[in-house]
Amino acid sequence: MKHKGFLHILIFCILACSCHFVYAQKKKGYKGEVLQGLGQFSDEVRLGFYITFPNVNKIPFYFNEDELKKIKSLEKKKELLQLQIVLEQYVRNFGIQNFSRNTDMLWKLGQLYEINGQKQQAIYLYQIALKHHKPKQTDQIQNHYDSLVVRDQYVPLEYYYDLVEYRRSIDTLVPPQNVFLNMGELINDKKYPDYGPAMNVNGNMLIYTKRKKELTATKMAYRENEDLYYSINYDGFWDEAQPFSPVINSHCNEGSATISRDGKTLYFARCKVTDFQYDCRDCIGSCDIYVSHLEDSVWSVPTNLGPNVNTVHWDSHPTLSHTEDTLYFASDRLGGFGLSDIWYSYKYPDGTWAPSKNLGPVVNTRGNDVSPFYHPQHHVLYFSSNSQLLNFGDVDTTQKTVLSFDIYKTRHIAGMYDEPRNIGPLVNGRGDEYYFAIDTQGKDLFYAKSEIDDIKNLDLYSFPLPMEAQALAYTKFRGSLHDSLSDDPFSGIVSVIDLTNGIEVSPKYMRPDGTFEFDLVPENEYLLVIQGDDFFRVEHQFTLNGDTSINLTTSSIKYNKWKFASLEFDNNSSNIKAEMETDLNKVVDFMLDHPYLKISISGHTDSDGDANANLKLSKERAMAIRNYVIEKGKIDPNRILAEGYGNQKPIVEEKTPEDKRINRRVEFEIIKLTPEEIEKQREEEKNKRRQKKEDELFDEFEGHEDETPGPKEQEELPPVEETEYNKYRMKR
Repeated sequence: MKHKGFLHILIFCILACSCHFVYAQKKKGYKGEVLQGLGQFSDEVRLGFYITFPNVNKIPFYFNEDELKKIKSLEKKKELLQLQIVLEQYVRNFGIQNFSRNTDMLWKLGQLYEINGQKQQAIYLYQIALKHHKPKQTDQIQNHYDSLVVRDQYVPLEYYYDLVEYRRSIDTLVPPQNVFLNMGELINDKKYPDYGPAMNVNGNMLIYTKRKKELTATKMAYRENEDLYYSINYDGFWDEAQPFSPVINSHCNEGSATISRDGKTLYFARCKVTDFQYDCRDCIGSCDIYVSHLEDSVWSVPTNLGPNVNTVHWDSHPTLSHTEDTLYFASDRLGGFGLSDIWYSYKYPDGTWAPSKNLGPVVNTRGNDVSPFYHPQHHVLYFSSNSQLLNFGDVDTTQKTVLSFDIYKTRHIAGMYDEPRNIGPLVNGRGDEYYFAIDTQGKDLFYAKSEIDDIKNLDLYSFPLPMEAQALAYTKFRGSLHDSLSDDPFSGIVSVIDLTNGIEVSPKYMRPDGTFEFDLVPENEYLLVIQGDDFFRVEHQFTLNGDTSINLTTSSIKYNKWKFASLEFDNNSSNIKAEMETDLNKVVDFMLDHPYLKISISGHTDSDGDANANLKLSKERAMAIRNYVIEKGKIDPNRILAEGYGNQKPIVEEKTPEDKRINRRVEFEIIKLTPEEIEKQREEEKNKRRQKKEDELFDEFEGHEDETPGPKEQEELPPVEETEYNKYRMKR
């Protein structure tokens, strides 16, 4: 024990000393400062300080009466340092059952870590405790966990689409990629579910599960049957789906496939059915994992992977590692953490499979963890769950349980999996998201999604993989925005736009302290856009090289009158000069960022010259600025008022040339719309967008005549060219 205590002290000293050697690279940025290489520990080092659980796949439950007595004694004596050491050793020996039966020990050890300033270790144990504790006993743990973590609030999806439209209207901003897209009737069935997609390595073959009704053997009734289908992509379009051969699709239920890199080995699930005549004779459990090999363009008779992989329960959703010698899958077998867990098995050199092992308490929960997908290029494991800590689905507030499945990702680092991360609200919504695949390039996500009003009918969708779901998006980009005078934090919406690959990033609200944080793909160029009610839009372009922090400041406008020093006209002129445009464009941006505000522009002169001439000139200048803003931003003219006051409203008494310069000015004042005006404007915007879409559809079909040839023309058509594509279609 003394040695272990010494080790803790040694680790503390190393951490303390290392803080003096942190490398901080400073760059002067746009009204701020960029710090790169913040001295944050790498994930490998960070995870190396966490407890691992080597007994998870060795013993079901760990119990040592002597150690438990010692723990109680140390608790009573309040010898916290020694208690932490003994409790840590006991928790390290946990078997799977300990996580549900002894979660209080995880909770106590987390508290000791928190007391001793080991924040990350405390968070790690609180996360595990929350995943495995009974729902009604989590309030106290949740409160401690919430006090240690910063939760980001994503912008609602409806507002995200408004931002999408907004970006399309701004020339300087990169237009977004398409939002999620239903794959259409050639793939999806209107009445029945389509799910379980898998992609080949080239990304031109989609394999998935289709559930349909068919007649039973007696021809007296219908039953639902699951079969595997595939679709080929030709020139960017998915062809009509076709079923696999009867060798694969039997009278049992087949689905949830994964295919090897060379396209010659297919793993899939085969499940029993209630009708005895369709029974899966060689199935071990209700659903088993099978393998079939492509030999001379013909799939072999599928083989059951055997009892080291399959059990008498449900085993499904197979996916291969990048080396193809490890198979991950989902199972509801006894001895797991929850209702269904993710397991894995290694392939021996002779081709047989090793006894399956559980993926552990960080990935698996008390609930359902299913549909694993291992990305072959970036070595990231994706899966679906209804019991991880962040979920965008519906919640049963009475039972404190999530009702929907979201998709998550996790990496295997330093011998353990890190905390799963939700891939964000651009993919995960109120309904269920599971059964998914990602193409090899990591550009598109294919997944099954149900709508909240039709929860049972899954359809396949494709979606450009957003930043939160990217396999390489683990580099931190942190920042803050404060008032340049008061140093008070601003509130607003933060968007990050990927200028290199056009990857969508979910916008977030700034935290109460004015900070924000994103996980991004390194080595890409980005545009940071911050919008708020109390400041002009802030933009900053940067290249992400390692963990980066940027601290920005800007001036507050706070709905007061504001003016720009650059807005000085030539004598007796109302022409807009080039040097004025930078500041006037800020006004344009502000009007675009705040569609429910009006502004008033007022022009003022000094007392020199004729008062009537000054009044006329000030009006012309205010109108010139109004016209510039309207034309530049295509702003509704009703939102901008302009008036000239000549020398009627001086700021200071004119005694010097400087006093006259101060009185020569153009002021802007923000006018808030009433709730009735806002609602009216929203309705007008909706009507404009609807009309725009209708016009686009009309333009697309306008002038196109029916080009179907008549009978005579059909007879004279040349024969179909015998291309590979046409041979494929004629063969079908």
